[in-house]
Amino acid sequence: MATAVETLGKLERRLTISFPLTDVRTEVEKRLKQQAKTAKAPGFRPGKVPLKMVAQQYGYQIESDVLNDKVGRAFNEAANENQLRVAGFPKIEPKEESAEGVLSFDATFEVYPEVVVGDLSGVEIDTVKADVSDAEIEKTIEILRKQRVHYHTKGEAGEHGDGGEPIAANGDRVTVDFVGVIDGVEFPGGKAEDYAFVLGEGRMLPEFEAATVGLKVGEAKTFPLAFPADYHGADVAGKTADFTITLKKLEWAHLPAVDAEFAKSLGMEDGDLEKMRADIKINLEREVAGRVKARNKEAVMDALVKVTEMEVPKVMIAQDAERLAEMTRQDMAQRGMDVKDMPFPQELFATKAERRVRLGLILSQLVGDNKLQATPEQVKAQIEDFAQSYEDPREVLKYYYSDRRRLSEVEALVLEENVVNYVLGIAKVTAKAVAFDELMGSNAQA
Repeated sequence: MATAVETLGKLERRLTISFPLTDVRTEVEKRLKQQAKTAKAPGFRPGKVPLKMVAQQYGYQIESDVLNDKVGRAFNEAANENQLRVAGFPKIEPKEESAEGVLSFDATFEVYPEVVVGDLSGVEIDTVKADVSDAEIEKTIEILRKQRVHYHTKGEAGEHGDGGEPIAANGDRVTVDFVGVIDGVEFPGGKAEDYAFVLGEGRMLPEFEAATVGLKVGEAKTFPLAFPADYHGADVAGKTADFTITLKKLEWAHLPAVDAEFAKSLGMEDGDLEKMRADIKINLEREVAGRVKARNKEAVMDALVKVTEMEVPKVMIAQDAERLAEMTRQDMAQRGMDVKDMPFPQELFATKAERRVRLGLILSQLVGDNKLQATPEQVKAQIEDFAQSYEDPREVLKYYYSDRRRLSEVEALVLEENVVNYVLGIAKVTAKAVAFDELMGSNAQA
């Protein structure tokens, strides 16, 4: 039996679970007898071990299991009787005082909040849109050319120039030896031999690159370099070092021509440049569509959070923060980082977890109220869209439909899209054009 529900806070509740001690003893005895049928002990045949010995060996675990079962069943029955939507798991503790012959426990827990989404018709949402023009296609081709760059020694036959002794310039790949000192003393990470980098790519600090520009092979130069205060190396951050660099090798970048061979390297077997550009445009449009969708979804989610006020169960935030911490740990481990002794405090993930839980509750309410569940047809269409960028679309379909977990992930994406379309169909929407470069440089995430 259970007492009336006590309200401890906006979402926190407590109820007392009680049941006769004789019920526990009866069930324990029943399970001990069942265990005795297969129990083994030295000097006894299986199933012939005295009940007293069975109790000594298994009694504690069986009693614990019985208590857990009875408390769990009693809590679930009480929650159903009181029509409570329990969030997470209850914290159950034995009461200090119980009636004679009765076991009593206090169950403290949180309930799901009432979710009332505000008036969406008055919400203003700014969405974005973007087009793929010929200029974007040409920029992409240049990027693809740079990804296939190879280098030649500067000054050798075939390089265009004035014929003079070559000097380092932006775009060149240089190989240098360098050593840095602070107050006359070398410091960790301040020395290297045969270190190669491309001038103008920003891999090195600006002062370092500026000092390298104009050098000839074999030439050395000493210069001061002020490390930024927020430099990743804490030992040198905010300090000034004296560096000496020696240019050992100088190479110029040779970009491949945009010709049939270039098109073949991108998968165009016949080397047709027009087909290549058309394929690039299709891929860019797919990428743009994905980023536009992500930006607009984020705008909708922001609007839903603002228009819906509610308390969020702390237990659900804690559980999601724990999941995020574990996902981060696994991701870092997969990247080769040693995370064995690395702390992952949940408070670092609490803000993100709170938003995720809040949005989950809001979306669940909207989906239930407006029948926005993902249909099988929508799920199939989404998977077919994924498959377009693969050589064998049938394998992609098989990949998703052979695993219920993968299929559920697609269903969740479709469900979110249904919610986004529903909200955009009600709210006051202003679509704004965004530059291609701005969109592709953004990291909008839902």
